[in-house]
Amino acid sequence: MPRGYMEGPASEEAERRADEIASGKKDVLPPKLYPAVYGSTEDDPEPHFIGWLADVDPEKLFASGKAWGVTVRRVAVEK
Repeated sequence: MPRGYMEGPASEEAERRADEIASGKKDVLPPKLYPAVYGSTEDDPEPHFIGWLADVDPEKLFASGKAWGVTVRRVAVEK
C-alpha cells in the first residue's frame, strides 16, 4: 500500500472534518493525533491495534516474532 493512502479511522476522521468545513463550521479544530502500533498476531492475523507507541516498542515486538506487518499510524482520539 503506498504511503499517504488513508484507511480506517484516519480516513473516516478526515472525511468527517471535510464535511464539517464544507457545511460552514470554520472554527473546527483538527483532532489530536496519537501514534498507535498496528500489526498481525497469531491470534488475529488481520492487522489490528496492538497498543500506543508510548507503551509498545514496535521493533522489539517484531524481532520477538510475536507480531508481523507492524506499522505505526497516527490515530485521532476523541475525549
